[in-house]
Amino acid sequence: MSDPTSPVGPVDAQAVPRFAGPATFARLPRLDEVERADVAVLGLPFDTGVSYRPGARFGPAHVRASSKLLRPFHPPLGVSPFAAQQVADAGDLGIDPYDIGAAVRTIEQAADSLRAAGTTLLAIGGDHTVALPLLRSVARTHGPVAVVHFDAHLDTWGPYFGADVTHGTPFRNAAEEGLLDPARCLHVGIRGPLYSSDDLTRDEVLGFQVIGTDAFQTEGLPAVVERMRNRLGTGPVYVSVDIDVLDPAHAPGTGTPEAGGLTSRELLHTLRALAGCDVVGADVVEVAPAYDHAEITGIAAAHVAYELLSVLAANRGKGASS
Repeated sequence: MSDPTSPVGPVDAQAVPRFAGPATFARLPRLDEVERADVAVLGLPFDTGVSYRPGARFGPAHVRASSKLLRPFHPPLGVSPFAAQQVADAGDLGIDPYDIGAAVRTIEQAADSLRAAGTTLLAIGGDHTVALPLLRSVARTHGPVAVVHFDAHLDTWGPYFGADVTHGTPFRNAAEEGLLDPARCLHVGIRGPLYSSDDLTRDEVLGFQVIGTDAFQTEGLPAVVERMRNRLGTGPVYVSVDIDVLDPAHAPGTGTPEAGGLTSRELLHTLRALAGCDVVGADVVEVAPAYDHAEITGIAAAHVAYELLSVLAANRGKGASS
């Protein structure tokens, strides 16, 4: 007889081919099929906060469909993320597509409810607006957290067309609300034109340091990882990954693509280096499948999510640095 306390993992690929089976992330059980969940994968199909190309509301389903080929063992970290912890798919949250304020409240309340039993959330968006309510929920438990933000853009801008809460403002709002530890926050992968040099000045005042994409070329990946780890230090860390941190060659399916981005390999390796950090929540956002082809973006995002689940599993086995 199987141990009822053992994690329930993905559908066995030797019994059910990968193109069949449940339409959950990595063919994992649904949240209502398990007694508890150490980690819940929550879809946030919302893109009312975008400023350019819409379509990220369809991102969660696309990432799930692209995750069918994920396998249960992560060789570089030496962990089995679905055996070391109970991971379940919490489905998609029903979110108001017309009212950003109502949508943010719904996401915040759902995050509070799911996290109440000690479950860690890995959210799949959706546009980057969703990071603000997720951070509000995390900060209620952990206090101000470090954010390591992988993105082409700063997302610390002011109101856009009079809207204060959009996909370009979550980290400015979070900083102003006292949700972030200003001594430990970091952007990774920033590139491209800005509105003015004041963007960087205001960003620094909010508590962010920047590792631009050029650093991966001029300094090398090990140096970038060392800078990231030094900045994050000890204490709770929230990881936010906008898929447009990748070059459009590696992630064409996104709303605001910028040339000169990271490769998939560089991003996955950098995320892997978060093992040992006290990761308390994460999101993967801005996947817009209408602009994708051959699932390039969806597969990249699925592997980003898998990397984060593996980091959580490694931390569960070894204990985080804090």
